[in-house]
Amino acid sequence: MSNDPSTPSGSSGDDGLPEDLARIFRDLNGGRDLPPQVVEQLKALGITDADPAQLAAMTSQIKAMFAPGAQAKGVDVAAATTAAREAIHAEDHTMGGRELTLAEQATRLSGLWLDEVTDLEAPSLVGAALSREEWVEQTMPVWASLVDPVADGLAAAIRDSFTSRMDDPGAPDLQALGLPPGMDLSQLSQQLAPFVDRMASTLITGQTAEAVGALASDTLTATEAGVPLVEGQVALLPGNVSRFAEGLDVSLDEVWLHLATREAARMRLFTAVPWLGPQILAAVQAYSRGIAIDTEAIDAAVREVDPSDPAAMQGALTGGFLNPSPTRAQQGALAQLETWLALIEGWVEHVSVQATQEHLPYTAAMTETIRRRRATGGPAEKTFAGLVGLELRPRRLRDAASLFAALEERVGATGRDGVWAHPDVAPTAADLDDVLGFVERTAAGESSGSEDLDAALESILREADEGRSGPETGSDPQQ
Repeated sequence: MSNDPSTPSGSSGDDGLPEDLARIFRDLNGGRDLPPQVVEQLKALGITDADPAQLAAMTSQIKAMFAPGAQAKGVDVAAATTAAREAIHAEDHTMGGRELTLAEQATRLSGLWLDEVTDLEAPSLVGAALSREEWVEQTMPVWASLVDPVADGLAAAIRDSFTSRMDDPGAPDLQALGLPPGMDLSQLSQQLAPFVDRMASTLITGQTAEAVGALASDTLTATEAGVPLVEGQVALLPGNVSRFAEGLDVSLDEVWLHLATREAARMRLFTAVPWLGPQILAAVQAYSRGIAIDTEAIDAAVREVDPSDPAAMQGALTGGFLNPSPTRAQQGALAQLETWLALIEGWVEHVSVQATQEHLPYTAAMTETIRRRRATGGPAEKTFAGLVGLELRPRRLRDAASLFAALEERVGATGRDGVWAHPDVAPTAADLDDVLGFVERTAAGESSGSEDLDAALESILREADEGRSGPETGSDPQQ
């Protein structure tokens, strides 16, 4: 077989194979000529009889499988967004001018009500009405960042499974991988890496699109999940809001106002407390990073499904590649995440009730309805749980709401919101177990706060004076 690089592209080499394909397979074999039996098997596949268009498509596909690309790892945000939008397009809500106006007015009014009950501010927030497709487009990058660690673990598991199969004496020939037998396995393992990464990316991208698409059909506001998915806006999804309002003995306009107030409160918190959003995202990513992949499920899928067919691989592994037993690190991340979500929603619920109870007649009923909705979750939430292995639900919402109510009664609204000043002073899971103890400790800290501040300022000024005195007295800093 000729390795002459001057052989014209698309012409046959000495072995009778189209040169473009022969070159790819030689590269997979470490640059060496293909074994005769491999050449014969390739010819038996009909490659030499393919017309130029088929040959070009085949060559392009093989190159794409094994050449590293721009999106070889993690979630392909553009592809996931497109797939999710296509899935929900037929049932998406057509936006009307009234809804856009209602979103702006509800945001403005709820902002005035919240100003009366909290000192936390976010003056740049604007009201928005989003279609499901728009919500997908705006939030997919954040969802992808949360799922990317799972893709890395999945790619490693698939790669290990492929390698073990190739090293197994009883393994089937490499035609199961879409390649002929007789290849140099060490070279092939290296060549398979980008292909496996791309396959894992395709798998995770498809499942992320499905999960986010399902959430788009269910979520009422942009950040209802408690995750900071958007910035600078109080956004509602009118189609989902209308469906949610059906059967409620509350006017649609009042439902809008309740939901807008809660979303505005949540966005105020994320905006005025800049450390909070990153803490939530870091907790989800830490949980995802610790996910153990079910290697038995991966091995079964690799044995039974053509790995060159990502769609078939996705169907075989959907909901079945996560190890159901969380690690100790995951348990810690999950506990922290559940605490943050409970605190966020507890604060949002409390200040929203305070803001609306004098203005809207059904505040108590709407609060209980929304609380039940958050506590039970829905099919969309379960879809995301199957992807990442956790449910974004505040399990201790009632405890957190009680904590903030007790804080306000003891130290006022300013003291209540002061616990968001730093993660070190924010309530913990233990504080949710001992609400009264936390309130008393916070109150004690409030009473001594001015004295502590005076002492700190005095110490800072004294150190500054001592620092200035060094050069003036000519003292040796080394003595």
